[in-house]
Amino acid sequence: MSTARATGEPGATSMSAAAGAPTVLRIALGGQLRRLRQDRGITPETAADTIRASHAKISRLERGRVSFKERDIADLLTLYGVTDPDEREAFLSLARQANSPGWWHQYSDLLPSWFETYLGLEQSATVIRTYQAQFIPGLLQTADYARAVIRLVHDHEPPEEIDRRVELRMRRQQILDQPNPPTVWVVIDESALRRPIGGVPVMRAQIEHLITATKRPHVTLQLLPYDVGGHAAAGGPFTIVRFPEADLPDVVYLEQLTSALYLDKRPDLDRYKAVMEQISVQAEPPNRTPRLLRKLLSEL
Repeated sequence: MSTARATGEPGATSMSAAAGAPTVLRIALGGQLRRLRQDRGITPETAADTIRASHAKISRLERGRVSFKERDIADLLTLYGVTDPDEREAFLSLARQANSPGWWHQYSDLLPSWFETYLGLEQSATVIRTYQAQFIPGLLQTADYARAVIRLVHDHEPPEEIDRRVELRMRRQQILDQPNPPTVWVVIDESALRRPIGGVPVMRAQIEHLITATKRPHVTLQLLPYDVGGHAAAGGPFTIVRFPEADLPDVVYLEQLTSALYLDKRPDLDRYKAVMEQISVQAEPPNRTPRLLRKLLSEL
């Protein structure tokens, strides 16, 4: 994506066709608005005054963290000198698309808002790299394993709500079967594979599912064995998400018990990418993964 056609570059129209889920559309549109403001030398405070909002709201808007009001977008475009009717309509149309609910909206009664944001990122990603220390990543879980993990936190809920949570997790996995699936690169700590969540039969089926997953050309799976000792990802699990648009920054997702962090500042990205590279070197090579998984199966 790039700034408006007034700069001689493609505008909002080129963005709407390429981007996917509403979450990423918000990030993309927010980034364009930020560049327009900066190119015109306008301060966040002035932009905030124009839409009768706080400096903090402008920051959230430009980072794609909140939905857009068409009136606010129109007022900002006027402030930034975007007067061409077609160009303004392209921005406003993109704002309407960005406000459209994703497919996961039907599960919104079950989902905290911070995780809805991640689902939007995941569904639009071209590359998903993750390190997991305790659990198998959600995109590679079987339904029975997912149910066992979900029950660790939601065991008090009625069976039908547990079923819907499992259904949601399985629905997420459909991105692996779409025509142009994302590249998924997973490093799993040995501890996650030896912890028999759901019982031995469930864990055996889960490991067999991972063996099958290694046959997918867009899935890379590595195991980080105990004998590595200390490693670069000692801080805990994390996920790095990359998008099809070159202007969109990667996002690091850090999940906590009651919230999540989304990091997109260059120093943070560089640090987590370096850690991901280090543990990928420390882990067993991908071509050894099926044999190691079969060895684990024999030990269960």
